[in-house]
Amino acid sequence: MGFLLSKSMDANLKKQQEFMLHNSRLQLERQMMMQNQMRERQMAMQIAWSREFLKYFGAFFAVTSTGLTVGALKVKKPALLAPILPLSFIFAYQMDSAYGTLIQRIRGEAESIMVSENERLDLPHGTPTFDSIEKARRAKSPLASFLEKQ
Repeated sequence: MGFLLSKSMDANLKKQQEFMLHNSRLQLERQMMMQNQMRERQMAMQIAWSREFLKYFGAFFAVTSTGLTVGALKVKKPALLAPILPLSFIFAYQMDSAYGTLIQRIRGEAESIMVSENERLDLPHGTPTFDSIEKARRAKSPLASFLEKQ
């Protein structure tokens, strides 16, 4: 009788462990999907910001370039065209950021760094562990000394 009960409990325990493993995997998948969606939303906001900024900077660049060109022709001073050069670099960068391949190039460079220069990504004192986090939490918590005495 005890053997049958024990066997039944072992089977139930195994089913419960499988269920818990399935649930933890499902939870991890959901967390990963949520983090990826948040990353995608942040990237979309960054691209949208770049495009919006480009509209304003493009208008500023067009007005400034036109004004400087007209002024240089009227006064016959080619030096007035000098500010157009750095402004054109900024404009080109913003254009590349908003509509070009800047993000793909940055992503490619980041992947290259992760493969060939992985040691540069190490955190000081290594990756945080549960123990190191708990130690820091206890050190900052005013209740830590009180709770540990009990």
